[in-house]
Amino acid sequence: MKTPFKLKVVQYLIRIYFERWSFERNPKRHQERMWLKLQKHVLSRSPKYNSLEFQDLKTFPIQEKKEFMGDFNAINTQELDFNEAMEIAVKAENSRDFTPTIKGLTVGLSSGTSGNRGLFVVSENERAMWVAVIIQRVIKWSFKKRKVAFFLRANSNLYSSVQSKLIAFHFFDLLSPMEDHIRRIQQLQPDIVVGQPSLLKLLAEAQKNNSIQIQPQKVISVAEVLSPEDEKTIENTFMVPVQQVYQCAEGMLGQTCKHGNLHLNEDGLIVEKEWLDNNRFIPIITDLRRNTQPIIRYKMNDILHATECTCGSKMQALTTIEGRMDDVLQFGQDKIIFPDFIRRTIIGASPEIDNYQVIQVSYRELSLFISDVELWEAAASALDAFFKSQGIPNIAIFKSDTLRHEKGSKLRRIHAKSSPTM
Repeated sequence: MKTPFKLKVVQYLIRIYFERWSFERNPKRHQERMWLKLQKHVLSRSPKYNSLEFQDLKTFPIQEKKEFMGDFNAINTQELDFNEAMEIAVKAENSRDFTPTIKGLTVGLSSGTSGNRGLFVVSENERAMWVAVIIQRVIKWSFKKRKVAFFLRANSNLYSSVQSKLIAFHFFDLLSPMEDHIRRIQQLQPDIVVGQPSLLKLLAEAQKNNSIQIQPQKVISVAEVLSPEDEKTIENTFMVPVQQVYQCAEGMLGQTCKHGNLHLNEDGLIVEKEWLDNNRFIPIITDLRRNTQPIIRYKMNDILHATECTCGSKMQALTTIEGRMDDVLQFGQDKIIFPDFIRRTIIGASPEIDNYQVIQVSYRELSLFISDVELWEAAASALDAFFKSQGIPNIAIFKSDTLRHEKGSKLRRIHAKSSPTM
């Protein structure tokens, strides 16, 4: 008999509680035990990893996004085909209907600043586990019914799983006009608002000019780097501290503790550190809980700043995530485009595009750099079609032969002319 989904969530709530307790008692022993369990029950079913069963983690290859996607068929444990899964994910992206699955598994797309589009696949059990982590460590348990406004580029079965008599998730499509968001969120009066910092800042500006009047109990920042300036603006506007969640296609990696520091979820992760200096490191992630698409020694693009925290947890604390600092493009006075859509349009133009940059020269002009010049026309055409689909015609796109990047500084792929205003 199949276990009901909500019962699975409760089971994972209990399991994750005890796994956290086990880690805090003895981190090394806990991770070693979970690593052996992962090898026995998961990696033994992965064509890529079954020959390495019961080997030391260090013997497994380090992979970045390109290799991880290239080995999709060999890595996953459910005999899934990359092209078939990608087709379903792309159709969902284009239709904005995110309910289709493959073999009962949820599929989705992701993109980053330094690579092409990625594909993630999760099972129902993994969805239940994700819900349990969100409830336990981010939203927190409450017997009071709460409404959550979740601003996303794309909805997913993963997110819509969090629905019950006590929690109601409301998906806000970032492709929709800001005016629609303002109207809906005012009507909803959410208890919790989740979104990227650039969006949260726009909501703060709307609150300041009385376009909305909401009183969220929690404001949670996701997806982008949260700058101290934006954090202060958002907190001063909504009068609650901004919590952060470190999540990507690779998993739920961390969240803010009560003392304001991010902590990596090392009760379910092994995080190897490629140190850049005394405080900064690039994480290499091994997820001890994922079983459909095992993530073993995956090298992230983010630069993390390590610190110590007085909250008492032994999970690695971070002061900040030094990732991309996105800009929101503004066209005229009433049209804004979030940077993720620009990135996805460009990398969607060709699977070969992996190095690009867009600089907004004026409200009607963009400079576009593509490292492979033969793919420039495809990317420019895709951008032009996207702008027209969003009611922004006659955008001039010029070819740039160089990537703007000062040595030692953070590479920004999207440069906006100015910050948007409401």
